[in-house]
Amino acid sequence: MITPGRRILGLSVLLFAALLATYSNHFQNSFHFDDWHTVTGNPWIRNLGNLPRFFTDSRTMSVLPASQSYRPLLTASLALDYRLGGGLKALYFHASTFFWYVLLLVLMFFLFHSVMQRIEPRERNAYLALFAAGWFALHPVSVETVNYVIQRADLYVALGVVAGMVLYIRFPGARKWGLYLVPVALAGLAKLTAVMFPAILAVYIYLFEAADGPTPPVASWKKSRAWTAFRGAAPAFLLAAGNCLLTSAMTQKTFNAGGASLYRYLITQPRVTLHYFFSFFLPIGLTADTDRPAFEGFWNEDAILGVVFLAVLVGGAVYLSRRRPLRPIAFGVWWFLLALVPTAAMPLAEVENDHRMFAPFAGLVLSATWGAALLWDRFAGRLRLGRFQAATPWAAAVCLLAACAAGAYHRNEVWRTEETLWLDVVQKSPRNGRGLMNYGLTRMSKGDYQGALDYFTRAQAYTPNYSILEVNLGIAFSGLKRVAEAESHFRRALELAPADAVPKYYYARWLREQDRIPECIRYLRESLQQDPLHHDARALLMEVYAQAGNWGEFGGLAEETQRLFPGDTVAADILSWKKSR
Repeated sequence: MITPGRRILGLSVLLFAALLATYSNHFQNSFHFDDWHTVTGNPWIRNLGNLPRFFTDSRTMSVLPASQSYRPLLTASLALDYRLGGGLKALYFHASTFFWYVLLLVLMFFLFHSVMQRIEPRERNAYLALFAAGWFALHPVSVETVNYVIQRADLYVALGVVAGMVLYIRFPGARKWGLYLVPVALAGLAKLTAVMFPAILAVYIYLFEAADGPTPPVASWKKSRAWTAFRGAAPAFLLAAGNCLLTSAMTQKTFNAGGASLYRYLITQPRVTLHYFFSFFLPIGLTADTDRPAFEGFWNEDAILGVVFLAVLVGGAVYLSRRRPLRPIAFGVWWFLLALVPTAAMPLAEVENDHRMFAPFAGLVLSATWGAALLWDRFAGRLRLGRFQAATPWAAAVCLLAACAAGAYHRNEVWRTEETLWLDVVQKSPRNGRGLMNYGLTRMSKGDYQGALDYFTRAQAYTPNYSILEVNLGIAFSGLKRVAEAESHFRRALELAPADAVPKYYYARWLREQDRIPECIRYLRESLQQDPLHHDARALLMEVYAQAGNWGEFGGLAEETQRLFPGDTVAADILSWKKSR
């Protein structure tokens, strides 16, 4: 006789096999987008000896000053993958992310099962929990977080929050020791969005623990469910406050989230929430870089539609919270909404990103699964399916998971290379200037300077004052031997971003190609004055000094580089190059 436990184990093995098959085409996918300044171009992760510094110096997070936020655990994970792979081997980075993804899915099963059992202990809850975890596992939206190396931070946040909830629910005796806060604290060192945990925990206590006790008098507010929930989550709120203070203190002053108008960003977020909600049930039009603009004002159809939807969703969550059998649905909806708060309240460069759905969908998949089960219980008898009635929910589950797996497999193909990724962005977000520019870069990497120039020119219509675009225009014109036009774009880049070290570096690199060495040295020095940790500028300046035979300047710069980047081999490589000449 096959016991329920063995059935669940067998189905888990099948689900894991399906997951491996779905993601079998992603392990060799390349690095993308922001990976260049946090992973591939980040000298800090190349030496595991920098591990202590990750926790004391947020400049190790990125080579771009504007992106140097405090995420030490994330950077440490990248350094470990670099060490294990012996370099920038994408396989090791993807395998690492996939391992934690599988662990997250296991913990999600236990979380969902615990919540379901809290409402109505039944044998089928294990099957429902496994289906919910499988739905999340194979959902096409998860692909971006699993493929996009630097965005594993969202995975770590989801892992920390889910692990914290599992420890809190399944080990109540250990609550007094605060062990459930350990994974949450670690998640907070990967990304600040982990501060959503206390609110989610408070909602759980309110719905499932405080609600089970006797109803107190209205005047006894200290015995109310809300007070019980807040008090139970108080240690988590204190941890979140400490996480915010630590991150604020350690993040570089140069950090810039990229957002412009807070008002325009906020009035856009309800419509973005509607898009996310819709994408859970019908994940079409997924894109790595959106072209949705922030609304100019509130009085337009999209903005009003978003607010109406948000009001309905919040109202629905409140209503569902009042009925005990529906509370797992309510809990999932509140999870979805609360997990979106950190990225909805802080103006970021893009109003929406696919990877922002990752942690919120952990709640939405619980709501959808429990809701579907309740609907089946209520209406299955009216369908008159006869002998097929028992098999129908299984068939529906298999079809849904298969459709998700097919979509996820296709999205993995999109993330194969920079060219496939940005072509997809150009097709789905045609008004995205950065997307057009990045696809142009893939053309330029193949020597197609005219093709790149065409995309750069199209990008100018949407981002006319983008300094990096001007730099790339300069490089493209240079490749076409149109020197005067190239220099005009390099100089415009300098005008647009006078305090940015990057345009100066690329202009200096071009000046070296034109054999204008004194000017090259001048701009490299200015670049390093603005950003002393600009590793590429240091390497190029040392090369120029070595080429010019200026060994005095070379030696001083090499010593300084060794102090700033312990274990760095750039100076030694240049000396080896000199000896081989």
